[in-house]
Amino acid sequence: MVKSRMLIQWFSFVVCILSSSAMANEPVSTGYWSNSAIGGLDVLDYYREDVEGSSSVTKGSEQFVVIWNGAEWHFESQTSADKFAADPDKYVPRYNGFCANALALGEGLIPTSGQVWEFFGEELHLFFAERGRQRWLNGDWKTYQAKADRAWQASLN
Repeated sequence: MVKSRMLIQWFSFVVCILSSSAMANEPVSTGYWSNSAIGGLDVLDYYREDVEGSSSVTKGSEQFVVIWNGAEWHFESQTSADKFAADPDKYVPRYNGFCANALALGEGLIPTSGQVWEFFGEELHLFFAERGRQRWLNGDWKTYQAKADRAWQASLN
């Protein structure tokens, strides 16, 4: 088990080294008291076929962790951790898990717990609260996303 965790950490380190320098400067939504991304939830769980917009997703384990972009991404299994480590950009939520609605409203980088989420344009978006998700569902999400994209880029400078 210890060897397995060491292998995951080594592989995660290699993935981090291979990431672009621009990605290394991007913040990730982590907990206030931890370095766990998106509330420690298994990001691959959002992509299950039986999960829909407001459904709960599985909490990741301390046993299966991948360090990416300076944050700990927790997973339910070694298989999920390996899949993420092989292609993090495929699974990381837009804005690295910060609230899409807060960015669109110009409120800055508001962390999320990963519990409120939705796919827009086939991309995972996280929200601080259900109210923000509903705003996007019932409004012009493409316009909101364009505003959030501009705010995200500005936050990186």
